[in-house]
Amino acid sequence: IFALIVFACLVGEGYTNLPSSPQLFCIFNHNEDACRYGVGIGVLAFLACIFFFMVDIYFPQISNTTDRKYLVLADLGFSGLWTFLWFIGFCFLTNQWAWTRAEDVPVGADSARAAITFSFFSIFSWVSEAV
Repeated sequence: IFALIVFACLVGEGYTNLPSSPQLFCIFNHNEDACRYGVGIGVLAFLACIFFFMVDIYFPQISNTTDRKYLVLADLGFSGLWTFLWFIGFCFLTNQWAWTRAEDVPVGADSARAAITFSFFSIFSWVSEAV
């Protein structure tokens, strides 16, 4: 859910333009990489959650213990990796938001803060999956 919120905040109001220009820019200090990173890890985390949810549903029907072991290790490894990536994302978005000038963000400041907040919450939700 947190990944979906981060993705929605960045896609919905993460890009804006100045009244004098039709050119869109990322509200995080005009750094397109910040918005792309947040959207990218948000989408991939959501898709991975759907995949691992389906694996959890079909897990009792998997009779091969080797396959079960690899699925559990894949879930553990992915959760650990995504914990690290959400931490990087939180630090990156927070840093870029700190350098953003207030006059550059006429609309979307609340969405930017929500994306930062839920990327922080995502760290703990992925840690809980890895433990």
